[in-house]
This record gives sequence, structure tokens and C-alpha cells, in this order.
Amino acid sequence: MPALFIIQADVSGEAAARARYREYQARVQPLIAAHGGRFRASGVGLEVLEGDKDARRLIVFEFPSMDALRAFWNSAEYAELKALRAGAARIDAWAVPAQ
Repeated sequence: MPALFIIQADVSGEAAARARYREYQARVQPLIAAHGGRFRASGVGLEVLEGDKDARRLIVFEFPSMDALRAFWNSAEYAELKALRAGAARIDAWAVPAQ
């Protein structure tokens, strides 16, 4: 069963931190792909139907399974990238089984 990896990110306004976050993005996307993940959506064009939307970035990836998503999240390679992201952005991340 597929799994969705949903992220909301609050990227620092500091120039050096934004540069680190751009490097993180460039390096994390191939790692996600190596674990079978595919970009599915971003908050660009998001339409609020009810309630509020905060200012954080919204990104959605789809993995072939929860196991594949967890393998990515718990990998040594991603641990290195999380360290790169530290201080550049605060994220909330969710793993959601899809139907």
C-alpha cells in the first residue's frame, strides 16, 4: 500500500540558512527517489476550503509503502541531510498510509 510523506517547512529568513536549505533540497530529492519516492504536490496554488493555512511550505511525496518511507527516514544518508537542514528550517513531517 502506498504511503504519503507530508512536510510543512518554515525556512529561516537568514541568507546563509536559506542557502543551506536549498542545498538540503537538492540533495534530499535524489535520496527520496532512490527509496522509491515521487514528488506529488506542493502548496503552490493551495486552495483553503475551510479553516486557515499557515505560511509554512507544504510538500507531499508518495512512497511505494510505509516501509519504503521509513527506510528513507531512518537511513544514514538522511541523518546527514537532517544535520544540514538543522537551523535552516523547522519542519513537521507525517507518514500517512494511502489507499
